Amino acid sequence: MLSGKTALITGSTSGIGLAIARKLASKGAKIMLNGMGNPDDIEKIRLSIAAEFGVEVCFNGADLTKPDQIATLISDAHERLGGLDILVNNAGIQFVSPIEDFPIEKWDAIIALNLSSAFHTTRLSFKEMKAKGWGRIVNIASAHALVASPFKAAYVAAKHGIAGLTKTIALEGAEHGITCNAICPGYVLTPLVEKQIPDTAKARGITEEEVVKNVLLAAQPTKKFVETDDIAELVVFLCSDAGRSITGSLQSIDGGWTAA
Repeated sequence: MLSGKTALITGSTSGIGLAIARKLASKGAKIMLNGMGNPDDIEKIRLSIAAEFGVEVCFNGADLTKPDQIATLISDAHERLGGLDILVNNAGIQFVSPIEDFPIEKWDAIIALNLSSAFHTTRLSFKEMKAKGWGRIVNIASAHALVASPFKAAYVAAKHGIAGLTKTIALEGAEHGITCNAICPGYVLTPLVEKQIPDTAKARGITEEEVVKNVLLAAQPTKKFVETDDIAELVVFLCSDAGRSITGSLQSIDGGWTAA
């Protein structure tokens, strides 16, 4: 389905990004991984994807809060994989605090990684996609691109920004065979979320089961976590020929969170 295409997935060494990278590789796309982690573990991931799906897989550990490193990342994708057809902006971080106490450096870091990095990767990839007459950009937003929660000022602001950026890019790419969409997941049981459960239980004086049911999944009517593979399948669909007429959309995959 995507044989001959090259995909860059930011934040793809674990969680949602890794699931997306694996799914795109399974459809024949060459993969540029990006993210943080132990170098030996990342190399094992790279080799595993390459061996399992028979595609070329590279890694670049660019710090996406730094525009110069983003430029190097895009150049590396061209030099090592021959171009860039699919861009998945997935990398993100979170910090929770009342707004009057919100650390300035946390605000700056979240805006830089969760919002500005998607602008930089897109601006550096767009000219090539226009020249080819084909491109797929998928931004991994959040239910927080559509609704707000208290104590998450920077995250909610960044994800709302991603929604607007997605629509603007879609309009600019519409006549050039480029689509741009955002996927808006609810809570996903990634390693990052799993690590938060015991700490939240201790802080609130409740059980881990109560954290899952009454804190994490309180807003999701299904009372189930969104699966990383569900998000990855949606990315593949949006990158396929079947998704060519879908652009500028905000695709909710949140267990009904934003239905009300």
